[in-house]
Amino acid sequence: MNNPTNMKNIFADKATFILRKMLSDPQKKWVTRDFTGDNGVSIGLAQGALETMAKKGYIERVKRGPNSYALLTNIDELISDWVTEYRFELNEVDTYYSPDKNILPKLKDYLKDKQYAFTLHSGANLVTSFVVTDQVCLYLEPEDWKKDVLELRQQLDLKELVRGGNIHIIRPHYKKSVFYGAQAIKGYKVVSNLQLYLDLYNYKPRGREHADYLKKVLEEKGTGLYES
Repeated sequence: MNNPTNMKNIFADKATFILRKMLSDPQKKWVTRDFTGDNGVSIGLAQGALETMAKKGYIERVKRGPNSYALLTNIDELISDWVTEYRFELNEVDTYYSPDKNILPKLKDYLKDKQYAFTLHSGANLVTSFVVTDQVCLYLEPEDWKKDVLELRQQLDLKELVRGGNIHIIRPHYKKSVFYGAQAIKGYKVVSNLQLYLDLYNYKPRGREHADYLKKVLEEKGTGLYES
């Protein structure tokens, strides 16, 4: 049996539930059971993740018997290590083309009852309007990928080109956690601000620049980059 304290990668899909949840309320005193249950992770995974986070200096664990808790103490280093580990290119992307300048609201209307969320510049622009681009990027979790994507393409007349395109439909690397904290902005479903930042940070062109600007805008609004 694997020792839960020997977790190799706390930036793996399920483990990031713990990170995402702690970052959403950075002042909270967390206990293991906060991360388990129907919509959570196993107790072993939670214990292993917390142990690894403590070893890396992201959290402090206060041991007081039944009143023990963990407190997030080094957000900057946690995020720095996370963006070093993560690349948007870990996702699988199907790319199509649409000449329609009004494609964004049409996508929103068509996908309204489906699990989806915009990301990268097309998601962050709904907060910042920072990058002028015709590129649309969205995560999708259909019941049947081939069938549902084909139907989407037919309904919105998305073309498949030999090279290039402007509509990018993403099969998430973070299959379980990418939609955690997803938000509605101007009627559009968008990944969390944290996921926007992760996706943008190492992305070219202009990803790092947009990530930094998004962080600045959110801090000026008093909402912060991580808090939900």
